[in-house]
Amino acid sequence: MATDVLELPLDVAATRPILDHIANKWTVLILSVLCTRPARFNDLKRRLDGITHKALSEALKRLERNGLISRKVLPTQPIGVEYTITDLGCSLREPFAALYTWALANGAALQSAQCVYDALKQGDRLQAEI
Repeated sequence: MATDVLELPLDVAATRPILDHIANKWTVLILSVLCTRPARFNDLKRRLDGITHKALSEALKRLERNGLISRKVLPTQPIGVEYTITDLGCSLREPFAALYTWALANGAALQSAQCVYDALKQGDRLQAEI
């Protein structure tokens, strides 16, 4: 365990609603994509492997409502919509990059811990059956 402790005031009532909006997997990935350049809906869908049309649509509406992205209707035929990250959304770039880097560096350790846990739980179930 790390010896240097980051002490933060724990104000769950103040932070939970905010974290609920920004800390889900699609929000992090959508904002990460939009940090590099604006994108249209189908471009986002292609770049975010696994996201459904409905999940992307709902996430984009939530992000726009929270001021993290802006939506611009393009004068094309058919009408297109382009999404751009706002300054507020860009302020999440550094913490998201740190989280992404951490995920890459520690993904194997998490998977290993999950395997150990699952094996122990499987052993507990087998022991209970005997």
